[in-house]
Amino acid sequence: MADPERNLAAQVFRDPVHILAFGFGTGLSPVAPGTVGSLLGVGLAWLMRDVGLMAQIELGLVMTVVGIWICGESARKLGIHDHGGIVWDEIVGMYIVLIATPVGLLPWLLAFGLFRAFDIVKPWPIRDLDHRIKGGVGIMLDDLVAALYAASTLVFLGWLMN
Repeated sequence: MADPERNLAAQVFRDPVHILAFGFGTGLSPVAPGTVGSLLGVGLAWLMRDVGLMAQIELGLVMTVVGIWICGESARKLGIHDHGGIVWDEIVGMYIVLIATPVGLLPWLLAFGLFRAFDIVKPWPIRDLDHRIKGGVGIMLDDLVAALYAASTLVFLGWLMN
């Protein structure tokens, strides 16, 4: 009998769409693939921190638009809507939160924790979006709203501290 995890890994690494959707393999993590994939968003934000806000926003928009197709196509090929290993949406969501977060260890740790919490708990309307909207739009949208919630919470906390 074949090992399903090994078969999935082989399938992922044979297909460029899956390689991107699975975050270059981070989505194959046996524990918390969304959290592991989100770390790529942190790395990307770190690499982009000095290029200017407009370039960061443009990259976020391109990754979002491309991600709709990547995530939808990967899900279609797997036959599973929003497979847990598809983490492109987490990468983009985390990156977008960090665009709005001052660079620093504490703010970025807080941003990471908030984004992961909103993505996992899925408060309204995130859970509804996740269940009702299919395809790449649905896969990306719940993480984008989680990113919006995390960024809004960070802004609110910053306001409270001033």
